[in-house]
Amino acid sequence: MSEQYTPYFPHLAAFVSEFLVKAYARKLGHSHVWCPEWYRHFEAMCRLDALWRSWEYLRQDGDTGMSMWWRDHADHHMTFLLDPDGPFGPCRREHSEYPIPDLPLIAPPEGLFEDVQEPAALPA
Repeated sequence: MSEQYTPYFPHLAAFVSEFLVKAYARKLGHSHVWCPEWYRHFEAMCRLDALWRSWEYLRQDGDTGMSMWWRDHADHHMTFLLDPDGPFGPCRREHSEYPIPDLPLIAPPEGLFEDVQEPAALPA
């Protein structure tokens, strides 16, 4: 596969509207939930962007690329996205502003993690 390629879809929204919602159609209800305003959900944007980028890359593999995409990417991420307890859970037929809180967090002790963005000091 070539490292340089021209994407088939110009952006994530085109991938979702022109391909994904057609290729991954499901009956919505108690077991599958989708938000028509998917772009308003942070987790959904992250997962759908990963789906788009992996599809663009794997479509170049004329042998098993698409099978791998379905098995390893689409089925994995869409299971979480469409789950009633997933990011679209509050959105039944339309977007809901019902907030899903972030996971609870306690800050780690100062100095526990090295800042990898800062250049390390050279050994003396």
